Amino acid sequence: MREVRELTAPVVGFFKRRHDPVLEQTLRSAFAATVSYVIALRLSPEAAPLTAPLTALLVVQVTLYATLTTGFRRVNSVVTGVLVAIAFSLLVGLTWWSLGLLIVASLVVGRFVRAEEFVPEVAISAMLVLGVTTHGDTAWARVVETLIGAVVGLACNLLLAPPVWVEEAGQSIEGLARRVRQLMLRMGEEAAGSTPVHRAAERLHEARRLDHDIVEVDAALRQAEDSLRLNPRVREGLLHRVVLRTGLDTLEICTVVLRVLARTLTDLAKEREPDPLFPPETGATVEQLLSEVADAVVSFAVLVTTSVSSNAESAEERLATELRQASATRDKLAQLLLEEVQRDTRHWQLHGAVLTEVNRILDEMDTEHRSQRLFEELDRNAREQCEKLPRITAMRERLGRNQTGAAGRPR
Repeated sequence: MREVRELTAPVVGFFKRRHDPVLEQTLRSAFAATVSYVIALRLSPEAAPLTAPLTALLVVQVTLYATLTTGFRRVNSVVTGVLVAIAFSLLVGLTWWSLGLLIVASLVVGRFVRAEEFVPEVAISAMLVLGVTTHGDTAWARVVETLIGAVVGLACNLLLAPPVWVEEAGQSIEGLARRVRQLMLRMGEEAAGSTPVHRAAERLHEARRLDHDIVEVDAALRQAEDSLRLNPRVREGLLHRVVLRTGLDTLEICTVVLRVLARTLTDLAKEREPDPLFPPETGATVEQLLSEVADAVVSFAVLVTTSVSSNAESAEERLATELRQASATRDKLAQLLLEEVQRDTRHWQLHGAVLTEVNRILDEMDTEHRSQRLFEELDRNAREQCEKLPRITAMRERLGRNQTGAAGRPR
């Protein structure tokens, strides 16, 4: 059996790589560039019309939405630069001072035509065209090649559906949740014993560094959101976007609260040094509570990144069970801290802060709270859609009233 697995491993790996978004994007870009070059060879007077494959390579972005939004701006910037170069070639030609004027004029015109992030490409196109000898023929050939590359790039994204980056975004979210879990486990282990101030401060710095991880996950999620827009592979793109976005928002709030909890434990370590942060029984309960909350964070991430309904139901049940267990441990810790405060009232603010911060994390991951947040986001997106397309919304309402009236009239 082992030999069979070893023999079939390359085949299994090949089929897995076939669905790799990075591999799909690479093949689509190479295909679009090659096709655009072949077409440009027949339509352009240039011997090596490399502008067409270059434009196709730049237009075939990671997602169809990005292609449609950036492709037209890119074509606009290139054509504008070519037209500016034609004007300069007819008036002054190429000199050191005309090159400087060309760059300034191209950047200014690029702002006026709203090329946005492709403003430098206006100047680049103008310089490339102005630097050749046969100005007019080369300029119009560059326009033709640019249009060929843009059309081929857009056609490839329409005919060959771009990859969906939801799985990669889900992996990023789960990776963030697991890093949060590891930090909470270390904080719990140290809270159960004698924690030096410098070690508690290290955990605080780790919690602060989670902000950089959130930025990376947010970038992956934005890419996934763009891949869901206008993609024929996805039927419920809005729902997927809202689920992932609200899930990341919840994890971000949890990391902020975790940073505050780390600061509370650091302050408590300063106050109680060299004594332990908590008595033995209380410290063990804190460790247990943070361990259960850490497991719930991972289960929450699995829930928001699960697409199959049956798996989502099991993940939701597991999360609900872990939250109930963590709530019971939280109540036990509250009783122990109350008894500790009754014996010694010096650190009651810090003890109360620990409970408050844990309560906030549990409340953010509560299933009812999450369902309410999802409904609110869906309603907000629906309202924004109605505001953006008022005519279509009014037409839908009119059709709905007409259908209702027709159904209510007797035959």
